[in-house]
Amino acid sequence: MKNILQELLTLKRYAGQTMRLMVGVPEYEVYVAHMQQTHPEQTPMTYEAFFRERQEARYGGKGRVGRCC
Repeated sequence: MKNILQELLTLKRYAGQTMRLMVGVPEYEVYVAHMQQTHPEQTPMTYEAFFRERQEARYGGKGRVGRCC
């Protein structure tokens, strides 16, 4: 029973992450964990800077137009 509950919680977490990625909501906590694990010598961006950078990457900031037409 405990394994089934753990699997359901894991599935819920992955489903939530998938939904956030589908609508373009960045995962700041995942980014911070990645930075701490793989780049401990670098200071992670603030949430505001991270969110701004992700928006520019997705929607085309700095004078770029991120659309086909």
